[in-house]
Amino acid sequence: MNVPATGVRLPWNAVPEQIRRSVETHLGAPVAGAVTQHGGFSPGAAVRLTLADGRRAFAKAVGPEPNALSPGIYRNEARIAAALPAGVPAPRLLASFESEGWVALLFEDVDGRAPADPWRAGELDRVLEALDGLAAALTPSPVPAPEAKEHLGEQFQGWRRLVQARDAGLDDLSGLDPWAARHLDALAELEAGWPEAAEGDSLVHGDIRADNLLLTADGVMVVDWPWAFTGPAWFDLLQMLPSVRMQGGPPSEEVFTAHPLGRAADPAVTTTVAALTGYFVRQSRQPSPPGLPTLRAFQAAQGRAALEWLRTRVSRP
Repeated sequence: MNVPATGVRLPWNAVPEQIRRSVETHLGAPVAGAVTQHGGFSPGAAVRLTLADGRRAFAKAVGPEPNALSPGIYRNEARIAAALPAGVPAPRLLASFESEGWVALLFEDVDGRAPADPWRAGELDRVLEALDGLAAALTPSPVPAPEAKEHLGEQFQGWRRLVQARDAGLDDLSGLDPWAARHLDALAELEAGWPEAAEGDSLVHGDIRADNLLLTADGVMVVDWPWAFTGPAWFDLLQMLPSVRMQGGPPSEEVFTAHPLGRAADPAVTTTVAALTGYFVRQSRQPSPPGLPTLRAFQAAQGRAALEWLRTRVSRP
């Protein structure tokens, strides 16, 4: 099932006037036009701006409502984006500022488009090649960032939390994939080993999907960096593949084992596949976060694709 990575964006004219005026001050010209970009799940504004002097920029702005966590996410993105080396294929941060609980980020405008949905083989090949170059450029990490076990420690406990909820009578596992329900305890045990498998010194984007990629005339740009952390060079490839499969791409195991980063990965990578799968499956069973009404369906679709991959790596009927 293909579920689009589309949330509910705030239109530019709904952004507080003082924020819009500050954007113009930072950019040095009035805004003549604003076109909302609909990919991603943030409830904030994401717009391509045309300025009165003909220049272009990309602006993101979010306040404390309806999701109180969003401003902190934007602050982290600003920190990472400002520190990325010039050679990394990511939009250049022009400015960031805060006002009355709002956080705004201003980037260079990239002349590009998201990959086609469903995936086209040639475009996927371009992205896979770009991931190899990205890992090389970001190893060792040029930016201070938390380790994988710190960044994902609370999230990558999906199977274990489902076991706890089952045992406490809080989740009867209705709707859970029958294979996953049958092997839930074994999956929880397998998942527990992921921190050791995911050690590494590469800077990892952590959330690469089609909606966080822009295909340009001469390359691939990777956008939205708030979740960056240090981990193995293969992590971004692994994390991306369930969404690729969900959006019409080839089987995840086929892509992973054919890619240079996947071929170099330790067999213990299976524990990370298990942890990623458990995260998607468990999260999809939770209530929707404030302001993100489409997120759970997207996670459920990725969970199904990830579970398909996990079953190829775990020899259990």
